[in-house]
Amino acid sequence: MSKPGLFAQELEKGRPIVLDGGLATELEAQGAVLHDSLWSAALLHSDPEAIVKAHLAYLEAGATCIISASYQATRHGLMTLGISASEADALIVRSVELAREARRRFLAEYPATGRPILIAASVGPYGAALHDGSEYFGAYGVSKADLREFHAHRLELLDGSGADILACETIPDCQEAAVLCELLRTTTTPAWVSFSCKDAKHISDGTPIRECATLFRDHPTVLAVGVNCTPPQFIASLIGELRESLSDKAIVVYPNSGERYEATSNTWHETSHETSHDPSTPVECGLAAQEWLRAGARIIGGCCRMGPRHIHQMHERLAAH
Repeated sequence: MSKPGLFAQELEKGRPIVLDGGLATELEAQGAVLHDSLWSAALLHSDPEAIVKAHLAYLEAGATCIISASYQATRHGLMTLGISASEADALIVRSVELAREARRRFLAEYPATGRPILIAASVGPYGAALHDGSEYFGAYGVSKADLREFHAHRLELLDGSGADILACETIPDCQEAAVLCELLRTTTTPAWVSFSCKDAKHISDGTPIRECATLFRDHPTVLAVGVNCTPPQFIASLIGELRESLSDKAIVVYPNSGERYEATSNTWHETSHETSHDPSTPVECGLAAQEWLRAGARIIGGCCRMGPRHIHQMHERLAAH
């Protein structure tokens, strides 16, 4: 049974929830070097204050929900830093504590904000831990038992971390979604599940998003389903697919900038695309957010290569709408 909390309360109010943008994007903008296979999660150990400052940048831009630095934080991965299993587990929980610290500082500085700030604990996919870009194509070739073992312990840790939401994000594989569907029935923290998609109708492994989304119909703890780290030109169509298949869930969307990720060099490259608005520019990003709201999304933000300026424009446009 899902515990009552801020996420459900904010959804009931009917107004849009503005997410943050890419955590690594802002960390790199602040000077962090993220060439480690742990990406942003490495800073949980080496520079936690940098993570707090990145969260603050998004809160100051207008985000009303920030996502923790636990996307690539796994016990096995963090132990490569030379720490013990218990210390690795503590860092995973610490990712939520850092987000909560950012919220505390923000509300102390801006006490008249007027609405709650939500903390989402990032639960990245199996592919994120491989650091080979497989969260963008899925079909890992591993068993359900392997995926269950990968996700179960971290979900348990984050479920008890004090986060308002478990954000199971960038899921490229329908089998992985089915495993998360089962595991999330045992958690108490409300959750969302968002997929990475290859086009306007299919998640990254080629499964129709409607098929994957229906796994979560009537799910007791999953309150929202959606799409993230997906090119923006596909978002409006994907919202339509989700609305047709899931009438009982809110829709969450936070696309990337539309660039292509190259895992071997940890770089992003421009791609040609056609869309009514090009979110690579902050102003157009705000206009696109209005389009996604009209299409039916309730929780809207950005992912990789979307920074505080993009989120500020989303906040301004969605508030005006």
